[in-house]
Amino acid sequence: MPFHIGRTLRLLASCALAAAPCAGAALPLEVYGRLPRLENLALSPDGTRVALAKTEGNDRVVAVYSVETHSMLSGVRVGQQKLRYLKWADNDRLLIATSMTYAPIGFSGDRIEWTQMQAYDLATHRLFQIPQPDTFNHVDLMNVIMGRVMVRHLKDRTVLFVPGLQLTSEANLALVRVDLATQQSRVVKPGKPGTQGWVVDEAGEVQAEETYADDDGRWRIFLRHDGRLQEVASGKEGLEYPELLGWGPTPDTLLLQMMEHGDPVWKLMSLKDGSIGTTMAGSETLNEPIEHPLTNRMIGGVRVGDSEEYVFFDPAVKASWEAIVRTFPGEHVLYESASADFGKFIVRVEGARHGLRYMLVDLQAHRATALGEVYEGVTQPFEVRAISYAAADGTRIPAYLTLPRDKAPQALPLIVLPHGGPEARDNADFDWWSQALADQGYAVLRPNYRGSALTWEFVSSGFGQWGRKMQTDLSDGVRYLAKEGLIDPARVCIVGASYGGYAALAGPTLDPGVYRCAVSVAGIGDLKRMLRWVNDQQGRKQNSTQRYWDRFMGISGPDDPALDAISPIRHVSAATVPILLIHGKDDTVVPFEQSKMMYEALRSAKKDAELVTLREEDHWLSRGATRLQMLEASVAFLRARNPPDAAAAH
Repeated sequence: MPFHIGRTLRLLASCALAAAPCAGAALPLEVYGRLPRLENLALSPDGTRVALAKTEGNDRVVAVYSVETHSMLSGVRVGQQKLRYLKWADNDRLLIATSMTYAPIGFSGDRIEWTQMQAYDLATHRLFQIPQPDTFNHVDLMNVIMGRVMVRHLKDRTVLFVPGLQLTSEANLALVRVDLATQQSRVVKPGKPGTQGWVVDEAGEVQAEETYADDDGRWRIFLRHDGRLQEVASGKEGLEYPELLGWGPTPDTLLLQMMEHGDPVWKLMSLKDGSIGTTMAGSETLNEPIEHPLTNRMIGGVRVGDSEEYVFFDPAVKASWEAIVRTFPGEHVLYESASADFGKFIVRVEGARHGLRYMLVDLQAHRATALGEVYEGVTQPFEVRAISYAAADGTRIPAYLTLPRDKAPQALPLIVLPHGGPEARDNADFDWWSQALADQGYAVLRPNYRGSALTWEFVSSGFGQWGRKMQTDLSDGVRYLAKEGLIDPARVCIVGASYGGYAALAGPTLDPGVYRCAVSVAGIGDLKRMLRWVNDQQGRKQNSTQRYWDRFMGISGPDDPALDAISPIRHVSAATVPILLIHGKDDTVVPFEQSKMMYEALRSAKKDAELVTLREEDHWLSRGATRLQMLEASVAFLRARNPPDAAAAH
C-alpha cells in the first residue's frame, strides 16, 4: 500500500511496518544465502513503469509493473542466468544484461566471463539478442558486450551503440550500431590495438576514442575534428592513466578522470580544442558519476563513506534528493533509479524503521510506495557500528562492527571478515554475509585495512604491504576489540573471499596465534603460480595487471623470491587450526586450482583442512544455490570450531 508524504516529504506516523523477528530466533540461512528477492530496479524514462528482477528459489523473472495500477504488465523468465543489470532504452524497450563463463571459438586458454545482452520489446513481447548475430556478413564479430552501452534517440528511432569484440588477426573492440526498431546491427567503428572505448553524441556521431597500450602504458585520446578522429592528448602511465568517463554536464565537454598531485580528480575536456580544464570543485571526494537516464550527461556523483552520499549539480534535483533523504531520518537512503524529469525516484532504504526495502517516491504526488523487501524476511538489520583503531605502527584503521541482537556487547565470539580487492572498501550499508554471521551470534569485524579504497593516500599506504601490514591490520583489530572487552580473544575466526580469502589463509600461516579457525572463499594460496597464470591470461610479460600486483605485493614479477615470504602455501607448517577452503569451478579471477593446491599442501602436512567445490559458480557467488552452499558450509564449520553460544575453554 502507498505511504503518503507531506510537503516536507516526511512519512506519516501511521505507516504500517513489518514486525521485527522474534527475539533470539535466527533467520534461516536461506534468507541471506539465496539471491535477493528483488534487485536491479529501474524506472522507465517517463516514470510510468518499473522493471525489476524477482527471484523465486534459484529462478529469476524480469518483471515490468505499472506505477499507476501496481499491476504486472509483462515478464521474461531468465531462469538461472546470471543477471547483471537492467536498463531502459526507451519507454517500451528494456535491456537485459547477463553473463556466462565459457571459452569461445577463437580463444585459447581458460574460460572467460562474457557479458551478453538482450532487448525486450513490451509492445510485441519479443526478446532478441544484441547485436543480432545473423545480421553480419562476416563471422569475426562476437556476440558479447565489452563495455558501457550508449543509448541514443535519433529522430523517431532508438539506437544502441555497443562496444563489441572483433576477431581479425587479433581481438580488438569494435563499436556496433543496433537499431532497436529493425533489430539491424552494423559495425560503425572498428577498434585499433588498445582501444578502450568511445563516446557517441546525441546525433549518433563518434566524438571521442581512447586507447591504452597495456605493454608500455602509452595512452591517447582522439576527438573528432574535420570529419575524422585526431589525437589531442597523450602520455605514458603504468596504471592510473586518464580515463574518459563519458559526457560532461554541458554538450561541449567530456568528463575525464586523471591523477593530479597524487589524487584522482575529475576534469572537463573541451570538444572544441581538446583542452583540459581545471579540477571540478569537490570532485576529489566523488567515486563515480551519476548520468542523466536519457542524455547520459553527468548530473552528479557518488561519494562513498559510511554509506553512499549523492551529489547533484542541478539545484532542483539536489533539493528533491535532500527532501527524500529527510523523509527517512536516521536511515540509509540509496539511489537506484529516477525518471527523466526526476519527478519519481526509486530508493533502497535501510534502517530500524523500514528494515531493508525498496521505495518508489513520487515527488509530485507527495507519496512514497513500498515496492518490497530486498531479502524476504529481513525486516530489521543488525546494528553496524563505525569504529576506528590504531594499528601497531599508529595508522588509524576504520572498520565496521556488526553486533548480534540479543547478546551483551562483551566477550563475544568474533569473525574477522576482510573485504576483497584489495583496493575496495566496506561501509555500513547492508551486507548479507556479515548480517548472516551476526544472526548466528557472532560479532563481525570488517576492517578497511591499509590499501582499501578510502583515499588515494590510504590506498598507496598499502603498496608493498600485501601479507605484511595489510595482514596485521586485521589482527590489530582483534587485539583492540579484546582490550575494549567486546570480544573473547580465544574465540576468533577469520573468513573472507578473494583477497579476503587470501587473508583468511594468511592468518593461520603468516600471522599465527590469533585465530582458532579460518574459512577461505576463492582465496589465493600460491602467489607465484597465481601471477604466472595472470601473465598467461594476458598473453604477454608486460601488462597492467602484473604491474598492479607488483605494486601491492612489493615484488618485481612472478619469479621474485620475495613472494615466498607472503605465500600461505609456503608456510602450511605454521598452521595449527582448522581451515576450510571453498571455491567455484567457474572462477575466472582466481582459478580453482589455487584452493585445490592449498588443500593438498595442507593435507600433505597432515593439517586439519576441508575443501568444498561450488559447481558452476564464478568468482562473485552469482548463483543462489551455490551462494547458499557456501554460507551453509562455512556456518557449519564455524559453529563446530568456534561455537557462538558457549564460552570456549581458556
